[in-house]
Amino acid sequence: MESYLLDWANLLLRWVHVITAIAWVGSSFYFVFLDSSLTPPVDEDLKKQGVSGELWALHGGGFYHPVKFAGAPPQLPGHLHWFYWESYSTWLTGFSLFTVSYLWSAGTYLIDKSVMAWTPAAAVAVALSFLVVFWLAYDAICRIFGQRKHGDAIVGALVLVLVCVASYLACHWFAGRAAFLLVGAMIATAMSANVFFWIIPGQKTVVADIKAGRPVDPIHGKRGKQRSVHNTYFTLPVLFAMLSNHYSFTYSHPQNWLVLILMMLAGAAIRQFFVLRHGFKLGRNPHPWPYAAVGVVVILATIVWLKPKIAINSVADGAGNTGASGPIDYKTLQPVLAQRCYLCHGAEVQMKNVRLDSPQGVATHAQAIYQQVVVSKIMPLNNATQITDAERALIRRWFESGAAVN
Repeated sequence: MESYLLDWANLLLRWVHVITAIAWVGSSFYFVFLDSSLTPPVDEDLKKQGVSGELWALHGGGFYHPVKFAGAPPQLPGHLHWFYWESYSTWLTGFSLFTVSYLWSAGTYLIDKSVMAWTPAAAVAVALSFLVVFWLAYDAICRIFGQRKHGDAIVGALVLVLVCVASYLACHWFAGRAAFLLVGAMIATAMSANVFFWIIPGQKTVVADIKAGRPVDPIHGKRGKQRSVHNTYFTLPVLFAMLSNHYSFTYSHPQNWLVLILMMLAGAAIRQFFVLRHGFKLGRNPHPWPYAAVGVVVILATIVWLKPKIAINSVADGAGNTGASGPIDYKTLQPVLAQRCYLCHGAEVQMKNVRLDSPQGVATHAQAIYQQVVVSKIMPLNNATQITDAERALIRRWFESGAAVN
């Protein structure tokens, strides 16, 4: 029953998390587009009001005319919309999902004893420290170097090094699948912390100064803009880290940390292409195609690098041919399932509502067994029961010869 309820919690939290993330990423992308697409106002009245940029747009059934003020507007409206609940909701649901999916069952999902033999408590503590330490280090880099000459370049280089170090450590301390997700959660935590500790407090200070008639310090806008720009470049790397848990060929590679770094780098380069593309359309900068080219080349190179080697399949085939080349029957298969699968899918526990200790159960889930054990090699999770290549090859021969259960 616990497994069943956890599955429901996982599903519902994942659903809400995706919904809120779409709202957050969507608003972030929109305002980057808006800032990059503003043109100086034409109307003299707008100029007198202090408007520094405007945009005319057509969407759905009407025309839209957003404007941006260089400093304080002449008068604050009665209703002012704040963009922060998208960020907070995304982080809260994401952390809850991470807790339910990984921290709650750290011994199963977070720990791979062939990588690091943690106790569950130690693994959870170190995983949580990734979120805190990365934010503190990133925030210190922004504070110290952010407002200096060439500050953006210095901060970008140091944050890149920080992400690379964190990715390497995560992949050498935790199960690959969990490591990728942890790095994504780590960066997403910094993104939401940017909103919570810098962007919104700065905006509240500006609004309070305007209401009190005090001069507005532009430093709040500069800091908020800097952190907001960082967030937009973090977005695609985080999305890859979150989606990768469905594709074992990424996180199960011996150099999985390098796979993660390369794909996140490609995501950041592609995001830069889209950011600069808005300015290119207005003649403000050259065509940003080199950034897209870098991202695509890195992705293609990674695809070629991760290509399955034919030798691996031949070894598995050979391992399965232990004196016989004919079909594998259920009697031959059952001891492998008993030793490698019953722990989580037997009489006492049925993870994901899957039970494999009967011919009927095996027949029902035959396709899933083949997909999870042979093709993607996700199961057994983190290879906790130490299934061998020969046993995977045996399951493959059983399925491809008809998946007999009698």
